[in-house]
Amino acid sequence: MGNHTQVTEFRLTGLTDIPQLQIALFVLFLAVYAITLGGNLGMIILIHSSPQLHTPMYFFLSNLSLLDICYSLSVTPKFLTDLLKKKKVISFANCLIQFYFYALFATTECYLLAVMAYDRYVAICNPLLYFVTMSQTKCFQLVAISYAAGITNALVHTVAASRLSFCGPNTINNFYCDVPPLLALSCSDTSLNNVLLFVLVGFNMISANLTIFTSYIYILVTILKIRSAKSRQKAFSTCTSHLMVIIIFYGSASFMYAQPSSRNNQNLDKIASVFYTAVTPMLNPLIYSIRNKEVRNAFRKVLGRKAVF
Repeated sequence: MGNHTQVTEFRLTGLTDIPQLQIALFVLFLAVYAITLGGNLGMIILIHSSPQLHTPMYFFLSNLSLLDICYSLSVTPKFLTDLLKKKKVISFANCLIQFYFYALFATTECYLLAVMAYDRYVAICNPLLYFVTMSQTKCFQLVAISYAAGITNALVHTVAASRLSFCGPNTINNFYCDVPPLLALSCSDTSLNNVLLFVLVGFNMISANLTIFTSYIYILVTILKIRSAKSRQKAFSTCTSHLMVIIIFYGSASFMYAQPSSRNNQNLDKIASVFYTAVTPMLNPLIYSIRNKEVRNAFRKVLGRKAVF
């Protein structure tokens, strides 16, 4: 330790070092970023301006859109500016700040997707008690719990990482800061950090996935008992958008974190990271606007009001 200097900044490898390709990627991801902000902000405005969308389901959806905006803001602006730079560096403090907000919003979204699955369970399995069970107070409490889980998870990992020392290589083979690559670069004992990652990430994933899985098992059983084909189709249609968002979110996350690290899959890891941090927040509002009839009808009514004025 005494023969090394303390690392105060990290070098990010980014996606590529080819200047021409960096410019093309900048244009592409700037468009993705603009669609992400515009789509999610538009979804929030549409939900709050349309009385027919003032239900628990769309309250959670507006919070999901807000999370996607914040989630994208934690990574994409730095990523875009680095695409225009030859030297991509980030200080240790800024690295921890970026990771904190990235982990906060990603964990909160994980729990919010579970809350939305529970909301669909109540709506389909107990429709007569839906507005009683999913009262306004209950909805605010469920969203607050999701944020509390995100804040706790991010804070624990960030504080634990801040105690580490870095005195060797300082190259992070990615375009943003995450805890696993930081642990690989540290010259401190990272056993506590690894235990925290295993316990907290495992608990978060099991809790959220168990809620989602259990909710949809009950939903499937209830739908199969419905005699009317039209009613079954309507019940399925209220769940398909949410299921698509879950598959995209957890699919890309699992590809990133569930496979062992090796030099052979580093490029695939970067592609998964791009999809997880940049593309997924853009797809969510598109999926709900295309697949959801109520959202499309509300959008037409808003356009009709604007045409009148």
